[in-house]
Formats: sequence, structure tokens, C-alpha cells
Amino acid sequence: NGIRIMVIRKKTINSIVFHTFCFLLAVAMLYPVLWLISSSFKENTEIFKNAKSLIPKKLIFHNYTEGWKGFGNTTFTIFFKNSFIISIVSTIGAVAVSAVVAYGFSRVKFKGQKFWFSCMLLTMMLPYQVLMIPQYIIFSKLGWVNTFLPLIVPKFMGVPFFIFLMRQFIQSIPRELDEAAVIDGCNKFYIFFRIIVPLLSPAIFTSAIFSFYWSWADFLGPLIYLNEPKLYPIPTALRMFADPSTLTNWGAMFAMSVLSLVPVFLIFLFFQKYIVEGISTSGIKG
Repeated sequence: NGIRIMVIRKKTINSIVFHTFCFLLAVAMLYPVLWLISSSFKENTEIFKNAKSLIPKKLIFHNYTEGWKGFGNTTFTIFFKNSFIISIVSTIGAVAVSAVVAYGFSRVKFKGQKFWFSCMLLTMMLPYQVLMIPQYIIFSKLGWVNTFLPLIVPKFMGVPFFIFLMRQFIQSIPRELDEAAVIDGCNKFYIFFRIIVPLLSPAIFTSAIFSFYWSWADFLGPLIYLNEPKLYPIPTALRMFADPSTLTNWGAMFAMSVLSLVPVFLIFLFFQKYIVEGISTSGIKG
């Protein structure tokens, strides 16, 4: 009995230490978000004067109304619409094309398959700064500057990370399913759309979530290619609040920053289970 009590006590202590550490880590990670939300309900003079406190002295809501007015005749309704257009369309293109390319690398035999797959993996190692100037020159000659096309069209060429993720997932799907479909007279397109795609759904959802996140939070791309405020997505629009020549409306900026987190939070809340399933690449469990 004494040994049993010692084991139970040790497990209890370990559990307390573990959960305490997790709680402190969660607080450290969530504190900036909580501070952002709290500051969106504070007066400008209170935001940095009472920065340590997460509880506003006086709860105000005019930061949200002021921030939503945007700049000039461009409200945040336009900015949100632009962000949704860029994020949704680019996500559809990135996921659809990446799935087709991944199926080709995994199931279709062609000359130089390993070489081209290696080239595709090498592109994952190229930083965006290396491609930024050549891409801008190309898009400028095409007349795409100050449009959404430079932010959307490249995604329709496929995303290397998504291709690799889906290819690894398809590799875990038994080839016997393909062989059975071929015996029934199915071609590769039918196998892909009727067999592979339904089984690939966890990886597809994972890729879609990541693609939406990256497009929604992209600041550098719109900053380079978009010149008119009416075309700005949310990250670029938030930058317009910070004006070094005048007084920055921090409250309105923080309020709009909080609203910009809502779509991302909702997507993660409803589709978080697919992230684990997609990355685990478990395939079919027998």
C-alpha cells in the first residue's frame, strides 16, 4: 500500500507540474492577443499609459465604429471584401492544382519523375526575396500591377508544400484500389476524382486552411503590387492607420486588427481536426 500511495503521489505531482507549465505557456502565448483585444476598448491616451492592465478603466466601443470608416471613401467593408476575394480564389487554385500535381507525382509514371519532383522540392528552399524582383518585372510587363492577378494567378501553378503534403498522403493509399478500378474499366481521371479525392480530403482541408491563412495575412505581396487604397486587403489597410506625420489612431487600428482575426479564428475552430489528420498522412486505416 505504501508503494502504491507513493506512485499515486508521484503521478499527481507530475500532473500538477505538467498542467501548470502548460497553463503558463498558454498565458504567455495568448497574452498579446488578450492585450490587443483589451486595447481595442481603451482610449488612445490609456492604451500605452495603462499598458500593463488588461482591464480598461472605461469600456468604449467607438474605436470599432471609427476604424470601420476606413480612409476617405473606402471603408473596411471594401478591405474585407478584397481580402476574401484574394484568399478564397487563391486557396481554390492552390489546393485544386496541387492535388492534381501530387496525384501525378504519386500515381502516374513519366520520364524524369524523380528529377522533377526534386526540382519541385528545391523551390521550397527559395526565399520569396529571391523571386520578388523577377516576378515583379514579369507581372509589370503583363500589365498586372495594381490588380489582384499577381496575388492569385501564381497559386494556380501549385504550391510546393501542398504538393509534397498531398503526395505523401496519396502514397499511403493502397494501390490495390487503383488496380481494382482499372479492372472495372476506370481511367486515371475517374480514379482521381472518385477514389483519391475523397480519401485525400484531410490533406485537402489542411492545405486549404494553410493557404487561406497565408493569403489572409500576406502583407508584402499587396504592398508591392497594389497602389490604390480601394484594392487593399486588410493587412495593407491596417498599415494606413500608422502615420508618422500625424497622430496615430491606435484604438481604431487595434479594433480592426481584432476583427481581422475573427475569420481566421472561426476557420481554425471548425476545421482544426483536419490539420492533425492531414499532416499525419495516415491514409486508410485497416
